[in-house]
Amino acid sequence: MDTTLQDPLVGQVLDGRYRVDARIAVGGMATVYRALDTRLDRVLALKVMHPALAADGSFVERFIREAKSVARLAHPNVVQVFDQGTDGSYVYLAMEYVAGCTLRDVLRERGALQPRAALDILEPVLAALGAAHRAGFVHRDMKPENVLIGDDGRVKVADFGLVRAVDTVTNTTGTLLGTVSYLAPEQIENGVADPRVDVYACGVVFYEMLTGEKPHDGDSAAVVLYKHLHEDVPPPSAVVPGLPHQLDELVASATARTPDRRPYDAVALLAQVRQVRGMLGAEQLDAEPPQAITSGHTNAEDRTSVIPRALTVRPLPVNEEHDDVAGQDALFNRTSRLESPPPLPPRRRSRPRRGLVTVIAAVLLVLGVGAGVWYINSGQFTHVPAVLGQTEAKAKSRLEAAGLEAAGKSKHDYSDTVKRGMVIGTDPKPGSRIRDHDTVTLTISDGPETVRVPDLGGVRLDEARNRLRKDGLAPGMVTREFSDEVARGSVIGTEPDAGTTRHAGSAIALLVSKGSPVDVPDVTGESLEDARADLEEAGLTVEVAAEQINSDDDKGEVARQTPEEGTEAAEGDTVTLTLSKGPEMIEVPDVVGDSVDDATSALQNAGFEVDEDRGLLGLFGDTVKSQSVEGGETAPKGSTISIKIR
Repeated sequence: MDTTLQDPLVGQVLDGRYRVDARIAVGGMATVYRALDTRLDRVLALKVMHPALAADGSFVERFIREAKSVARLAHPNVVQVFDQGTDGSYVYLAMEYVAGCTLRDVLRERGALQPRAALDILEPVLAALGAAHRAGFVHRDMKPENVLIGDDGRVKVADFGLVRAVDTVTNTTGTLLGTVSYLAPEQIENGVADPRVDVYACGVVFYEMLTGEKPHDGDSAAVVLYKHLHEDVPPPSAVVPGLPHQLDELVASATARTPDRRPYDAVALLAQVRQVRGMLGAEQLDAEPPQAITSGHTNAEDRTSVIPRALTVRPLPVNEEHDDVAGQDALFNRTSRLESPPPLPPRRRSRPRRGLVTVIAAVLLVLGVGAGVWYINSGQFTHVPAVLGQTEAKAKSRLEAAGLEAAGKSKHDYSDTVKRGMVIGTDPKPGSRIRDHDTVTLTISDGPETVRVPDLGGVRLDEARNRLRKDGLAPGMVTREFSDEVARGSVIGTEPDAGTTRHAGSAIALLVSKGSPVDVPDVTGESLEDARADLEEAGLTVEVAAEQINSDDDKGEVARQTPEEGTEAAEGDTVTLTLSKGPEMIEVPDVVGDSVDDATSALQNAGFEVDEDRGLLGLFGDTVKSQSVEGGETAPKGSTISIKIR
């Protein structure tokens, strides 16, 4: 179900810049939103770390490392990162918005792909990873969810959140990070992550594109991890008969369980891919896979997860002295070999690794089926199998095979991520302990819920917001502008426009009228009665400030107005008037008998202007005979005091 309506970030402006319009994806560590950069007026993707993880310094550091790493990768097949920052408890990345879908969406919809289509996707992916490897980074979480296919056909690699320097050995105590279906054996065993783990993951993704299914599956992460360690990826032709043997060899080369037998990085694998493409004819490249082959998978297996080391075992030592991962210089030195790409090695079975008993014990521990527990509960309890992402019919068959019954009537709900007709939930949840023959209720996806944006032109703002909510949309940011045609407070238009189809819960921005513009008249110096009449005649509202000020205006007249004369306001806007208390009265100094210079200085220092009245008898005098306002009396500050001179 689309829960955008309940998402607290939708409709908000993050960091004073990014307006969050809609939620488009939720992952294990972050949520991705479509947003608008209000400074540059461009749509982008905003990746916001889950607040619970934002409190963990190591996760925040990894998140910020993504921004710095990808910002250094100027490549057309890498999703560009524009900015990184924090806003309160939110840590975010601002990234390029790619309109389109993921490779996972394509596999869900179409299942197995033609070899040509699979190679057309794989090549730009390897080009992007090759750029990363040359820059000294490893992606570590390659999977179909991180391959974006734009509406224009461009292929881009996203989510470099797990990147590490090539010469860094990742060995997180007690855990490893990644997606179980695409983890290389050395990642599982000891956390080693050099470019060859990306090569392995690309081999698994390529197998999935050719067959429509993952090479290793199981009811739990432990089972999948065990198979990565102890079973080779089978040849794609075992699932899709008729595929050229060159494709089998390519998959075998990329997914060799021993790292030294794989291409040393994505650049080397890309050379092999191009070599294989050149060997195949048009008929082989365009061969249609059987329609029955579809991509069945469990969403939980596709999430980036922190996986307990208890699922892994101490391995046979991998040759750590191999200099193919010595660093960036070594990667650059190898590029000269591209003119003669390394031949595809013959498919060889790796010898079984030691620690088999330990692995089985760990698997049993994780599954919660120790021998004693199994014996006591045998025939009484079972677990709800994982059926998410499967068709309703297949899910019911799997429930029956597990000794359970599907409820007679399934529930239905909308989903932006799961195709219509597929299972999006069960009650009880997958993995829940349940008695044999109990009933499980399935929830089936009705696909994404879409809503047509209503025409809100001329509708009052409060009513427009209510209509959007009633239609299943969210009121978004409100901006206002003058309009001679739409009444003040009513909607001029929406973004997106009326009639546009959007997912339920999407935020709709509203443009609201401020009414016709009004020129504010000058009412300073007028009586309050006259000023009020002039402003109301112009369509404005009057408010009188509680505080009065001294001014040259008479007491009770308007000394100040806000906004000022000539400002453009909307009809009904408020103009605040500040009334005058009259001029400030100050004491006049007594200067009779003083010299002209002393008298002038004393009066000016007190805040008065001075006028000298010499007359005929005082032309040559220098003593003040009298003053217009006697000393000790008060006069308005700034007024003129006349002095007679003799």
